[in-house]
Order: sequence, then C-alpha cells, then structure tokens
Amino acid sequence: MVKPKTKPGGIRGFYRETIAELKKVSWPTRSEAINLTRVVLIVIVVMGAFLGTLDYLFSQLFGLILGA
Repeated sequence: MVKPKTKPGGIRGFYRETIAELKKVSWPTRSEAINLTRVVLIVIVVMGAFLGTLDYLFSQLFGLILGA
C-alpha cells in the first residue's frame, strides 16, 4: 500500500498560510461595514415585500382559476 505524499508543513503550514492570507485582506472600516449592513437589510426587506406580494397575487389568481 502506497501512502499519499503530504505537503511539508501539514496542518501547521495550512494555518500559517491562512493567517498570512487573512493579513492581506482589505477589511472594511466600521462605518463601511455599517453602511453595507444597512444596504443588505434594505434589499432583504424590499425583496421580501416584493416576493410576498407576488405570492399573494399568484395565490389569489390560482384560487380564481381553480374555483377554490
């Protein structure tokens, strides 16, 4: 049975490389994060209202078609 060759460093190397990559990330400032969170919440509310309205309209339409 042949053992698979592992990369030198193993788990420690993986975590070391992960930390090095995370240090390269351009993290948003607090105000940017807050503004982006607001945008996401607004989009969620608008899409929820839109899809809820469509769901209601289609259920009413199918109710009329099927005579329920």
